[in-house]
Amino acid sequence: MNTIIRKSMLSVAGLAFAGGVFAGPIAAHANPVDAKPVAVAVQSAAPKPQGDQSRISLNDEQTANVKAIIAATKKAGLPERAAVISIATSLQESKLENLGHLGDMNDHDSLGLFQQRPSSGWGTPEQITDPEYSTTAFLKGLKQVDGWQDMPLTDAAQTVQVSAYPDAYAQWEQQATDLVAQHWNS
Repeated sequence: MNTIIRKSMLSVAGLAFAGGVFAGPIAAHANPVDAKPVAVAVQSAAPKPQGDQSRISLNDEQTANVKAIIAATKKAGLPERAAVISIATSLQESKLENLGHLGDMNDHDSLGLFQQRPSSGWGTPEQITDPEYSTTAFLKGLKQVDGWQDMPLTDAAQTVQVSAYPDAYAQWEQQATDLVAQHWNS
């Protein structure tokens, strides 16, 4: 390393040390009555979105389904992260559309916002196509996943959904996060 740079770095380190030595005793004798509480903002520990993100424009029906998912999440007493996972899952499964039977295009007997299957025990077709019921059913499965709050969204969603495309949920995390931020308190 260049001698001038090294001496400069040592000088800066020495000043920082000296400042700490002199400030330490002064701070130790400060009048505690003059101390004022400081508000500290705590960021959510939610993982950052993984990979490339997708986004779609929502119509009124899709927005109503977002609000229904959020309402069901609140009713279940779960945090915003659960709503983010639920909305991202629904974005992947149905683009937030409450889908009925799609005929030959249908994946088995999958229905509703989460493409849940009556034959797999998710409920009756009428129940599965009710946004509150289908969200509550999804959340019930999510609560059974140990550590779902801290795991990547796509892993939490996949554990509940058991999709043939397990990594596909990740692409919707940012839009789901934005939607929850927009509608959670409305």
